[in-house]
Amino acid sequence: MNKLRIVFMGTPEFAVASLEALVKAHYTIVGVITAPDKPKGRGRQVSMSAVKTCALVHHLPVLQPSNLKDLQFLQQLKALKADLQIVVAFRMLPEAVWNMPPLGTFNLHASLLPQYRGAAPINWAIINGEKETGVTTFFLQHQIDTGAIILQEKEPILPTDNVGTLYTRLMELGAQAVVNTVARIEQHNVNPTPQPKVTELKPAPKLYKETCRINWQQPAEQAHNFVRGLSPYPAAWCTLNEKDYKIFETEFTTSGSLAPGSWATDGKTYLNIGCQPGTLGVRALQLQGKKRMHIEDFLRGNKI
Repeated sequence: MNKLRIVFMGTPEFAVASLEALVKAHYTIVGVITAPDKPKGRGRQVSMSAVKTCALVHHLPVLQPSNLKDLQFLQQLKALKADLQIVVAFRMLPEAVWNMPPLGTFNLHASLLPQYRGAAPINWAIINGEKETGVTTFFLQHQIDTGAIILQEKEPILPTDNVGTLYTRLMELGAQAVVNTVARIEQHNVNPTPQPKVTELKPAPKLYKETCRINWQQPAEQAHNFVRGLSPYPAAWCTLNEKDYKIFETEFTTSGSLAPGSWATDGKTYLNIGCQPGTLGVRALQLQGKKRMHIEDFLRGNKI
């Protein structure tokens, strides 16, 4: 075991790869902080976070505070005597938490900061048609996602990528970046650099249902990127004939005679929807309350 005492903070699957990588590298994880258990699904059964599940497999101590400013939690955290804290896909921390360990607290963010600060950087990079993204580790400070950069790793965004495929690659790239960052800190080989000032910052705000509604008044390529940037979750959606559909896969053409938002189908093999300009061809969709289907399978048993 490496002597460096580490507290790890995270909740979803994206953070699990980093925790696993630290365990594999034989770092001493003295505590894992994650979200409280909560009911999920139709049965509302109480469910643990992905990070808690991983921590229990490796017999790591877990804390699940509902309030990060709670005095009892702060005392428990202090008692762990961490040298360093690592945050991956977790809540915003109060200064009393991130300023506690002597070597500081660093965060892994799934973009090339300062671009795409916010809750959904992977989604927005694809939505905006970027050709490249990456991961950044940086020390936390007061304003979210603004701290000094420790290291960055780049990753291409392929034309065939959606959020699911890019998420997986960035998760693995990020896990290695976390281990490399810890090694640098441990070896006192860190020279954090302030985030560069850019004239145009591209934000990555949290996604809501209305955010995910397709705007047919945009060019077909933008609508296609919008679908990719939300697939498979939370999924772009639209209303056709007063029914809501989630759209998962599309292809686009820059030409077409359909008015924006109007659609055409042969009832067997295709569904095309007009944009401004161009046409979006739907390849996979889901009617509300039904399962996801390829367009040909859908049209075989359904009418738009």
